[in-house]
Amino acid sequence: MTKSFEQWKVLPHGQLTQVDEGILTVTGDLHMPLVDIPRRMTVVRLKDARLVIFSAISLDAAQMQELEAYGPPSFLIVPNDHHRLDAKSWKERYPSIRVVAPRGASKKVEEVVAVDTADPQWEDPNVQFVTVPGTDEREAALVVGTTNGTTLVLNDVIGNMPGESGFGGWFLRKMGFAGDEPHIPRPVKLLMVHDKAALRQQLLKWAEIDTLKRILVSHGVPIEDRPQQTLRELADSLQ
Repeated sequence: MTKSFEQWKVLPHGQLTQVDEGILTVTGDLHMPLVDIPRRMTVVRLKDARLVIFSAISLDAAQMQELEAYGPPSFLIVPNDHHRLDAKSWKERYPSIRVVAPRGASKKVEEVVAVDTADPQWEDPNVQFVTVPGTDEREAALVVGTTNGTTLVLNDVIGNMPGESGFGGWFLRKMGFAGDEPHIPRPVKLLMVHDKAALRQQLLKWAEIDTLKRILVSHGVPIEDRPQQTLRELADSLQ
C-alpha cells in the first residue's frame, strides 16, 4: 500500500492543459522500484466555479497559482486507496476541501486523511460521481458533460500506456500495466474486479453515451479514438 506524503512534495510533472470546457489535466511521473509510472490528475470546474480534484498531484508554485486562478479547490476525490499519496498534503493546504472516496476505499484512505463523504453533493447535474460497479465500491469515476460532449474520467480500471519502452516499459508490460491497446490491467482485474459481469454492464452503459468524446485515465494517454468502441471491446474482455 502506497504511503502518503507528510508534506507538499513536488515530483516531476508537466503543465496543466485544458482538454475541454471546464476540464484541466496534468501528468507527472511517480518513481517506483525499477520503474517510473506516469500518473494523471484531472480538474473539473463546476458551474459555480468550484473545482473538483480527481487523483491529486502536488504541483509546483506556478502551476498551483494557475489552478487556483481557475477556481477554488473544493472537492478532493481519492479514487481508490492506492491514490492517496498526495491527499494529506492537499487537505493541509486547503483545510476546507471536502475529501471524497468510494466506500470500499474509505477505511484505507482514512489512514492518512479523514473522508467527508462517498456521495458528494455539488449541485451540478453535468458532473456525475460514480462508484464503479464490480469493484467492491473501491473505485471511483466521473462523467463530465460540456457543450462539446462528454468526458469519462477513470482511474485504474482502464490503463493506456502504449509508448513505454526500455527496461521500465518491458517491466510494465510484463506486469500487465502497459500494452499496445487500452486494457484492464491484469493486476486490477485480479485484485480489484470482483464482479466482472457488473463491471461489464457499466462499461457497456458508458459505451451508449452518444456524446462521449474522450476517456481520461490515471495511468496513460487519453482515449480519444473511438472511445465507445474501446469500452465495448473492454466489456467483451470480461466475458
